[in-house]
Parts: sequence; C-alpha cells; structure tokens
Amino acid sequence: MARKILVIEDDSFFADVLKNKLESHGCEVTWAADGLEGFKKIKEVKPDLVLLDILLPSMNGYEILEKKSKDEGVKNIPVIVISNSGQPVEIERVLELGAQDYLIKAQFGPNEVMDKVIACLGDLQEGGDEEISLEGKNVFIVEDDNFLSALLKEKFQTEKAEVVHVTNGEELLSTIETIKPDIILLDIVLPRMDGYEILDAVKNNESIRDVPVIMLSNLGQERDIEKGKEKGAEKFLVKALFSLDQIVSEVKKTLKTKQ
Repeated sequence: MARKILVIEDDSFFADVLKNKLESHGCEVTWAADGLEGFKKIKEVKPDLVLLDILLPSMNGYEILEKKSKDEGVKNIPVIVISNSGQPVEIERVLELGAQDYLIKAQFGPNEVMDKVIACLGDLQEGGDEEISLEGKNVFIVEDDNFLSALLKEKFQTEKAEVVHVTNGEELLSTIETIKPDIILLDIVLPRMDGYEILDAVKNNESIRDVPVIMLSNLGQERDIEKGKEKGAEKFLVKALFSLDQIVSEVKKTLKTKQ
C-alpha cells in the first residue's frame, strides 16, 4: 500500500519537486499551500508523514506543530520540517514541538530529503508504478535538442514504446493527423511555436485534447510551472532535476491515472 505524504509548502516549485520525487518512490502525495489548509489536510488525510515548511500564510509551521501536538487523532503522525532558516533556536523549538527532523532547504536536495523520508518510514522502492507497461504506447517527444531527444528515444524504446520525435509544433500537428499519441513530452523553448502555444493547439484539437502532456523544460520558475498547468499540462518537469529513469517513471504514472 502506498505511503501517504502531506507536503505543506507555499513555494509551488519546491513543492512540485518534492511531489515528483516522492511519487517516483510510489508515495501518494497531497499538497497544501498554506498552514490552515495544511492542518485541515493532516486531520482529513491522516498521512504517514508530513513535510512541513515554517514560514507559511494563514498559520505558520510552529502553530501547526502546537495544534497537532494537542490533537489526539493526529499527534503521533511524524513531521519533518524543511525550512529556509537554520537558526539553532528555531531547530530546537521545532524538535521540542515533536518534529522528527529539521532540514535546511539550501543544504538538502530532493535525494537527501528522500533519504530522510526513508529513514522515517522505512524502505521505499523506487518507481512504485513500474508495473505500468509502455509497450506499444505512442510517446511523442517535442524537443529541438537532438542529443537529449536521442537519449529519451533510446530510453523509451528499451521500454518497447513507439517513439515519435518532432522538433517543432508544426511537425507535431502534422504528424498527429496519422498517428495519435498516447502521451506528449513537450519542451517550451522551441522554434516557430513555443511549448505553451503548442499546448494550446493540442488542447483545442478535439481529436487529441485528452492526450496527457508533460512539460519537460530547462525553465523552472514558479510562473512557468503555473502557466503550463493552467493551460492543461499534467506535469511540469525541470530537465536538470530528473534522470531519464525518473522521466520514464513520470510517464508511466501519468498514463496510469488516465486508464
């Protein structure tokens, strides 16, 4: 059974990175963007673990820990605090309030956070959705970086997927007239049409509007991620933060949710 993780974090980019990393290990992740919503989710979801920021709108992390410690229904749920601040007095305070551990964002990447989660919950297997088969699936890669495209194509072909690589939006829209994709991996910075314009064209095309699209880009600002999701992208992956194996895992999980 998948472990349930609640991420209470107002930085959507950081939360998305954590969510993708946790899901790649088979965890079921819920995200809350402010403290009040986060505390409600603790009571509703009853997660196996909470990853908690300190500086939050509505209710800060200290207040959440205090309220949680007084609630018999949730007080024993473990919490790992992940914060920008690392003052000894703050670390001491959250540990006194019952947090299992305290991580400083600038000093810990997603892999180190995952190590802490595993230490708290026990072993988690990478790629919890690996039973999903890509055999025969039409994976479209819209990417003008030929080196990255070749790596992705080879990786998906080892999964027995049918890979279609195009370098721009016009090629994509022409190709889908004869081959319908099962999923599209879409870069943003592309010639002639950028990824957002291509995403609009996909979502406005009745024959493929239900095809899931994963944005795969070097861009990673919060506004980039929000724009992609507002336009209908299923996920937004920052190239530098995901290995080829993790990208394949995200494709498998996305297709599973669409079954």
